[in-house]
Amino acid sequence: MSEQLKFVVEQLNRDPFKKNLNLITFDSLEPIQLLQILNDVLAEIDPKQAIDIREEMPDQTAKRMFTMLGVLKYRPPGNVSEMSSFRQGLVTGSKPVVHPILYWLLQRLPELKKRAYLARFLVKIDVPAEFLQDDVIADTYHQYEELVEGFKNYHKECEQLKSSGFSTAEIRRDIGAMEEEKDQLIKRVERLRKRVESVSNHQRMLELARQLRVEKEREEALANQKQEQKKQLFQAEQRLQRSQMQLKDLQQAAADAKPESIMNRLQEEIKFNSYMVMDKLPKELESKRRLVQYLQKVVAEPVMGDAELGEIEKKIQETNLQINQLIEKRMMRNDPMDDKLSLFRQQASIITRKKEAKAEEVQEAREELAAAERELSMRSNQAKDLSGEELIHGDEFKRYVAKMRGKNSVYKKRRQEIAELRAEYGVLQRTESILKQRHEAGQQQLQLLETKKGISGYSDTQEELEKVSAIKSELDEMKGRTLDDMSEMVKKLNSVIIEKKSALAPLIKELRPLRQQCQELTQEYETKKAQYDTFAAGLESNRSKLEQEVRTLREEITQQENKYHQVNCMKEIIQMQMQRVADEMKAYVSPDPQERKKAIREQYMKNIAEQESLGKKLREQQKLVRESHGPNMKQVKMWRDLEQLMECKRQCFLRAQSQTSIGQVIQEAGEDRLIL
Repeated sequence: MSEQLKFVVEQLNRDPFKKNLNLITFDSLEPIQLLQILNDVLAEIDPKQAIDIREEMPDQTAKRMFTMLGVLKYRPPGNVSEMSSFRQGLVTGSKPVVHPILYWLLQRLPELKKRAYLARFLVKIDVPAEFLQDDVIADTYHQYEELVEGFKNYHKECEQLKSSGFSTAEIRRDIGAMEEEKDQLIKRVERLRKRVESVSNHQRMLELARQLRVEKEREEALANQKQEQKKQLFQAEQRLQRSQMQLKDLQQAAADAKPESIMNRLQEEIKFNSYMVMDKLPKELESKRRLVQYLQKVVAEPVMGDAELGEIEKKIQETNLQINQLIEKRMMRNDPMDDKLSLFRQQASIITRKKEAKAEEVQEAREELAAAERELSMRSNQAKDLSGEELIHGDEFKRYVAKMRGKNSVYKKRRQEIAELRAEYGVLQRTESILKQRHEAGQQQLQLLETKKGISGYSDTQEELEKVSAIKSELDEMKGRTLDDMSEMVKKLNSVIIEKKSALAPLIKELRPLRQQCQELTQEYETKKAQYDTFAAGLESNRSKLEQEVRTLREEITQQENKYHQVNCMKEIIQMQMQRVADEMKAYVSPDPQERKKAIREQYMKNIAEQESLGKKLREQQKLVRESHGPNMKQVKMWRDLEQLMECKRQCFLRAQSQTSIGQVIQEAGEDRLIL
């Protein structure tokens, strides 16, 4: 709830509201001010709602807000039975009702603006069925429905154009380019038509060209169809291979699986699920309910001042002191058997907490696995829709990836080796060609010199002798160097060993007592560590117990405070009622007639007498009306007949004046005479 209030205050402080509020001032607003803020938010969504609610009747304000929230499709929290309380809370400006509405409106402001705009045109007018019997009204209403449907279509097209990303400038440029291409094509067709008309049998040629184009298109369509069928055949073969591999895997898994292992796995799952259902989830649900009840109590209580908060803090400190004293007394009163039992209880509580933690980890892992499986199925469906091929799943995909990685690594190694061999081969070829050229040039020069001197073939024998002597000298040198190196190495090793022994002798003497000391310290460390673990477990269990006791005592404190306030309120109400009863009895028993008149009983008796006299007068009037009803109706009828008679005379007089040429009407002594 606090996060919602923070969000509402932040949004109201921004544009376009700029209320300059904080949590305290927002929480201390009067109901009429809270309703005005709600009306301002609705006015931002729909400008027609911009009204000062102080100038409007409360029932009209409530009706207008109900209608607007219904248009925006706001669903109040709670059941249908709580709708009356929701309506009453909105009329009175209750915080638990108005705050969620503000949070919901400010969270979806752009979407609700769009919905309010559409509601002006899409919310149909409710016309009664008896009015629709009229043909004119029915036709008008039918036209109205057609216009609403047309508005829906136009709005959808407009939204699609907005979301498509096309701009009007680009569309105009494309239209202009297409019109230019169209004009060019028309001109080209006209030029070709003029050329073809000069040729004989051009109609026949055009028909043949048209048939050729149709056959080519048909051939292309058949080729595409053939390619598509090949692709489908390849996909079907792949699916068949994957299905066969999955079948083999399932057969192997079924062959390897035993009934005992399956039963063990199922029993483990049943134990875990039963633990979650019977132990963990009910505890979490109960804790959540207690938290909700506590928060509801906090919300229902009025805002406290600094003085009240100080008193509550003092009470909390006093309660904490009492708790500490009780704990000390309990610790002093405990016996050794209780200490042993407390140790076992501590260990049991630690194991229970570890069990709950592991259960939460398992539940989180299951939720993550389910989310991953949903995402995998969604991605596979998307990939299948895009490519038309089924994806590889599970172990098959792992084997495929491992196989491709192995092939990729082998391919990279072979490619690198081939590149190195090619580079080395090129260098060697170049070196070989250069050396061959040099050798050939040197051999030619040597042969020329030998022929000049008359000793042809001398260089070959000389080279062979030099090679043999070089090999022999190299072998002798290697033997000598090897013997010298070995003797020097033995000497160095002996000297190094002697030096190391002399250097390590004092260190070894020092290390022997340190090694023994290290063993003693490790043993002492193990014992201390075991003592520490047991002591820490005991402290942890004591801490958890104390926290639980403090929590229960705090709940009892809150309950007692609520009972105390409730009893005080009931006491004040009863005192007021007793005071009113005492005043009434005093006024009723008083001998003073003026004082007795102030009593409520006397006032009610006076009102009853007045109403009885008024009822008597009204009954007499009713009796007189009933008695004079018949003569009055006769008199009314006579007056109507007289009125008709006078109207007839007036008409006759008017006719007589219009017919003066025929005769003359003379009125004397109440008689009318016609003289022709």
